[in-house]
Amino acid sequence: MGTTRLRASAYFPLNMAAMTSQRATSTARGVSAVKMNNCTADSSAVIGRRSHLYYLQTQAVFSWPYLLWLLNREMALRACGFIVFRRLASCIPPPDNIEYLLLQTSYGEHHWTPPKGHVDPGEDDLTTALRETKEEAGLGAEHLRVIDGFLQELHYEVRGRPKEVLYWLAELRDPEMPVILSDEHQDYRWARLEEACRLAQYKDLQDTLRAVHNYLEAQQNKQ
Repeated sequence: MGTTRLRASAYFPLNMAAMTSQRATSTARGVSAVKMNNCTADSSAVIGRRSHLYYLQTQAVFSWPYLLWLLNREMALRACGFIVFRRLASCIPPPDNIEYLLLQTSYGEHHWTPPKGHVDPGEDDLTTALRETKEEAGLGAEHLRVIDGFLQELHYEVRGRPKEVLYWLAELRDPEMPVILSDEHQDYRWARLEEACRLAQYKDLQDTLRAVHNYLEAQQNKQ
């Protein structure tokens, strides 16, 4: 079984679609056609992200299984989803006619969040948000109207490690459209702002919901 030693501080763009195979080829400055085969693991390898491009920075020998594990670990700390809202009957004046969708997890502390999930290899952020909303709530792209101009980034720590979550904003086209939960969730709630903030518990998500509400109210006032 051969080994491959990479030059220090070389950056290797990673082809995410190729990560499902047992061998991938990547090119860096001064080093071309480097085969990432099974080798010895090295903890100094670092995977980073620049403008939606993942790269490897390493100065030692690494193994393919270790690289795949490291990549999956880093990607698990980035998630994308949608703040989904619906408008109630027109007899209720805005902004009180707006309700937000929150899902309650079936594991851990059973916390409430909008639909979201981790980015898969080769997948862009918005595609992730759409896929996760479909998987977790049964709401596909055809059921949603994505609101232009709103994107919220949350940064916090999970067990001592940084995590980034991106939320887009979408309106449910049919307010009566049923929500179909996956096994990851045990309940859902359509809630007005204050109830949604109470369920959300975490301040960064509460702030995001309030930012959404203010944004929608401002858009309403422009009409």
